[in-house]
Order: sequence, then structure tokens, then C-alpha cells
Amino acid sequence: MSQMTAVNDQGGFWSFLRSQLRPRGKILTPFNVISVPIILLGLGILVVRFTKGLGSVTNLSQEYPWGFWIGFDVVTGVAFAGGAYTITFAVYIMRMEKYHPIVRATVLNGLLAYVFYAGALALDLGRPWNIINPIIGNDFGFNSVLFLVSWHFLLYMLTELLEFSPVVAEWLGARRARRILSSLTLAAVIFGVTLSSLHQSGLGALYLMAKPKIHPLWYSEFIPIFFLVSSIFAGLSMIIFEGTISHRVFKDQIDPKKHGSFDDIVIGLAKGAAIAMFVYYFFRSLIFLHDKQWTLVRGGWGAWYLLEIIGLVLIPCFMYAYGVRHRHIGIIRVASILTLLGIVMNRLNISVIAYNWNAAVRYYPSWQEIVVTMMVVSAEIWVFRWIVFRMPVLREAHELPSEKQEKTVRPPVAASL
Repeated sequence: MSQMTAVNDQGGFWSFLRSQLRPRGKILTPFNVISVPIILLGLGILVVRFTKGLGSVTNLSQEYPWGFWIGFDVVTGVAFAGGAYTITFAVYIMRMEKYHPIVRATVLNGLLAYVFYAGALALDLGRPWNIINPIIGNDFGFNSVLFLVSWHFLLYMLTELLEFSPVVAEWLGARRARRILSSLTLAAVIFGVTLSSLHQSGLGALYLMAKPKIHPLWYSEFIPIFFLVSSIFAGLSMIIFEGTISHRVFKDQIDPKKHGSFDDIVIGLAKGAAIAMFVYYFFRSLIFLHDKQWTLVRGGWGAWYLLEIIGLVLIPCFMYAYGVRHRHIGIIRVASILTLLGIVMNRLNISVIAYNWNAAVRYYPSWQEIVVTMMVVSAEIWVFRWIVFRMPVLREAHELPSEKQEKTVRPPVAASL
């Protein structure tokens, strides 16, 4: 009610928008001090990249056409966004209302991850204007895996935007628009879960064609399934990790009564992550035994593989199980960090580190590639923070007036919708 009145008093939509663009909170925070120089430096690097080409700022080559930007920003980043389809499936399909308080924040995280990480594809293309080619099937063909993944990405971003749109309508005070958009949520979730299962596995399918280039310890005909299953516990772990930070940074946005319920949510997420990790580890072990890869674990590559599969999958799985059984939130949080590191390691192993593993000349990302990736992550956090401080993402939602109040105080923003 107060927001809607303020909109009316300030003279309409543009005054309302200007009020929302004003900074809120402290300006000289540690995150701002660190992220602003990174973003400015990253923008400068991008100017050089788009004026002088990829070779001026990256170590990419014909042997390594996909480097750190694809391996981390896209292949890893999309796995971290897996929490969106997992939680919406649990809440809207399985009716697990316990997780309803984190739905909006999770969907927002997923939407921003796809916008920023999938959008980062344009940075990696030598001719960015050709990014439309996989979508229209030009030069790739309609049977191409890349054609399918491109369409899945595009449709899923639109679906997540639809899932989040009731929050925007609520922020603008558009009662009718919010009611219509909310009625589409269930259909959007069903469509989104279907798309997610397809494109998470589709990313893995891209590497089925690179069997001679990927080290045998990481290559398998079941890579699509591994990518799908790992996206489940990657997304749940990211929710635990981000949720822990959000409950400290945005504590004023959350109803004090719901602070205590977050521990129960974390325990439930950890239980789901532990089950998914056990399934993942079990199938990875079956593949290892079936393909008789014992001789491959000798030497440096074998040690690197064991560090990933035991140190960053099996051990966090047991930590999750222990934390759930004993309700130890601290152990669960540590397990979430180890799990996320394991996802980063696995996806980079397949796409960068163990790719062309026996080549004479190895690829190492340049410092510019790392800075640009840090810029993308920082920009995403800035946008997430801006939205959370202004829209009903974490705080109690449904603050629209009654029908009688709406006739008395009808802001220009709502009237225009």
C-alpha cells in the first residue's frame, strides 16, 4: 500500500522508476569496493576483445576453440542454476510447501544465471552476430545437438521469466496482471522442468562427439545422464550456499519468524543433495568397473580423478548425510562448498583440463579471460541485489491492496498494465 501511494504521490511511472534506481544501503561495502574495479576492468577488456578479436585477450586456438568462458560461464554456470527447476518441481508438482519461501529467490537466481552465463556465449564467438545460426539451424542443421540446446536455453529463459513475472507485477502494483500471470505458473513449471532435463543432459551430449579428445577417465557414453544428475545436487548445493549468504545480507527483507524455518529447509535440501550424489557416485563407479579403468588411475591424471570423485563427491555426500542425521547446519554448509568445487572441477575437466589432454601444447586461460568471468559473476550479483531490495523476493509477498483500496488508490504503474 505504501509503495503504491508513493508511486502516485511522485507523479507516475517515471518518478517511481527514478526512485527505484536510487542506491539503497551503504555504498562503500567490501563487495562494492572489490566488484566495481573488476567490472570496469572487464568492460575495458571487452572493448579490446570486440575491436581487435578473441586472440587479443584469450589463449583460444583452433585446437582449443572452447576455453574458460565456455567451460565455466556456460557448462558450469548452467549446472549451478539447476536449483530452479528442482525447487519449482518440488513445490508446484510434488506440493512440498516447506520450500515455498525460497521459490522466488531460486527462480530469480536461475533466470539471472541463464541471462548472464548463457549470454556470455556472445563473448566467446569470433563473430557474435552469428549467434542466431544454431537457433535457426543455419550451417548446423535441425538434427544438431547444438540446435536443440540453443532452443532449450532460449525457451527456458523465457519460461523462467514467466515464472518470475508475478513478482514484477506485484512490485508494480498490477493486481490483474499478477492474477493472470500466477495462473500460468503451473504450466510454466511443467514446461520448464521438461526443458531443463533436456538441456542439462544436452550440454553433456555435446561432448559425446569429442571422445578422442577427452581423457578416458572423464569420457563416457553416459555423460548426458551424469550432467543431468549432477545439476540436481549442484543446484541444491548452490541454494544452500547462496541462501546462507542471503539470510545474512538481506536479513531485513525476511520475516523474523521465517529465519528459524530456513534451517529445516537447508536440512531438506541437504537430504536431496545426498541422495542425488549417491546415485551419481554409484553410476560413476559402475562405469569405472565396467570399463576396467584401474590402470588409468596410476599417475597424475588418476590422482586428479580420485580427488574429484572421492574428495569432492563421496566425502561431501557423507557429510550431507551426517549433517542431516545430526541436524548439523555447519557441516552441511561446508559440504555445499565442497560439492560446488567438485562441480567446477568436473565440468572444467571435461571441457578444458582433460580436453586434448595428450596435446603437445596445452591451453591455459589468460588473466583477461578470468577477469571477464569475474565481471560476469559480479554483475549478476549486482542485479540480484538490486531486485531483492526492491521486489518482494524474500520478504512477505502479496502486499497488494484490496479491491476497494485499489479503486481509491490506483497508481499509474498498475493502471498502465
